[in-house]
Amino acid sequence: MTARVRVVWTPELLDYDFGPGHPMAPLRLDLTVRLARELGLLDLPGVEVVGAEPATDAQLETVHEAAYVATVRRASDGGAGDPARGIGTEDDPVFPHMHEAAARIVAGSREAALAVWEGRADHAVNLTGGMHHAMPGAASGFCVYNDAAVAIRALLAAGAERVAYVDVDAHHGDGVQRAFWDDPRVLTVSVHESGATLFPGTGFPGETGGPGAPGGAVNLALPSHTGDAGWLRAVDAVVPPVLRAFAPQVLVTQHGCDTHVEDPIADLDVSVDAQRVVSGWLHDLAHEVSGGRWLALGGGGYAVVDVVPRAWTHLLGIAAHAPVDPATRMPQAWLDQVVALYGREAPGSMSDGAPLAWRSWADGFDPADDVDRAVRATRAAAFPLLGLDPLHD
Repeated sequence: MTARVRVVWTPELLDYDFGPGHPMAPLRLDLTVRLARELGLLDLPGVEVVGAEPATDAQLETVHEAAYVATVRRASDGGAGDPARGIGTEDDPVFPHMHEAAARIVAGSREAALAVWEGRADHAVNLTGGMHHAMPGAASGFCVYNDAAVAIRALLAAGAERVAYVDVDAHHGDGVQRAFWDDPRVLTVSVHESGATLFPGTGFPGETGGPGAPGGAVNLALPSHTGDAGWLRAVDAVVPPVLRAFAPQVLVTQHGCDTHVEDPIADLDVSVDAQRVVSGWLHDLAHEVSGGRWLALGGGGYAVVDVVPRAWTHLLGIAAHAPVDPATRMPQAWLDQVVALYGREAPGSMSDGAPLAWRSWADGFDPADDVDRAVRATRAAAFPLLGLDPLHD
C-alpha cells in the first residue's frame, strides 16, 4: 500500500543548535536523514520531502505570549537573554538566529498538520519537532517554541473538533498538557518516567485535566529502569483504550527516543525494537480511530549515534508504509560517515536484538509489580472520566 507522506526536512532545520556540548545536538537529525536516504525511504513513491519557512509571530502567538516571542527575537539578534523566561539558561542558552530556527520547526509541524487535515497528505513526519516543554511565556527543557501545541491550535482553528496528542518521550509532555489543560477538544496522553525521578517533575496520574475538560489529560508515570516488557505492557494498557474512547479526528504523536537504555539523560531501559513496535501501534491506531490522519513528531533523544538515527528511521519507514526490517544491516556508506564525523563505530543493524516478550494487561494485575501499580493508578484516575471501566476496558 502506498501512503502519501509529507516529511518535513531542510538542512536549515539544523540551525536549531545550542552549541558544542549541549545534549540537543543537531547531528542526531543529520545522521537520521542520511540513514533514511541511504535506505531509500525518502525516495519512495508517495513520500514528499518539504522544507519550511519560519512561522509568523501571529502563528506563534496562538500559543505563546507576544512579550515572550519578542524576548526570543531580541536575544537571538544579539540581545541579552532573559533567564526568568528560560532564555539564556544552561538548558536553553542563546544562539544566533534562535528565533528563526525555532520558528521554522513550528512552521514545519503546523503546515504538516494542516496538510493531513486538509487531505493533502495521509501522514506527516517532522523529526525536528516535538518541542513539548516550551510554555506560553518561557523556554524549558531545550524547547523554545512549542510546535506541537501550535500545530494542534491550527487544527482546531481549521475546524477539527477532537485532536489527540500522545507523547512517549521519557519526559512528561508538560507544555502541551498546559496549553490544552481546560480544552475538551484535545486529549493529551503522556507515557514517561515518573516526575519523582526526572525533569520536569510533573505528569502524575491525578493530573487529569481542568474543570472544563475532565479526562482531557492522561498521565502514566513509570518507575525508573522500566524495560521493554513493562513499557510495552504499560503503553498497551492505557493508550489504545483512551484513544478509542475519545475518537479523535487527528492523531498527533511525539516520539522522543530518550526512553532508550543508552540515553544519557533519562533512566528508562527501552530498546530500539520496542520503540519501533510502539511507533507501529500508534500508526495503526491513527488508521483505526482518526481515518489515518497522523502527524508524528520527534522530540528528545540524546544517544546521537547509537539510538536516534535508528529509532526515527524506523518511524519514517512506518509512516511510509515501508517498515524497515529490524535485521537490516546499516549501510556501509552511513557507517563510514559516522566514523568520519565521530571517529567511532556505530551499531551494525537496525535492531538491538531485544526479544520483546511482554504480557497484555488482560492477563491480570500484579500488585507487587511497580509498573503494574503505575498503570493501575493511571487507569483508576483517568478511565472513569472518559467513560471507561478501569478494571475491564
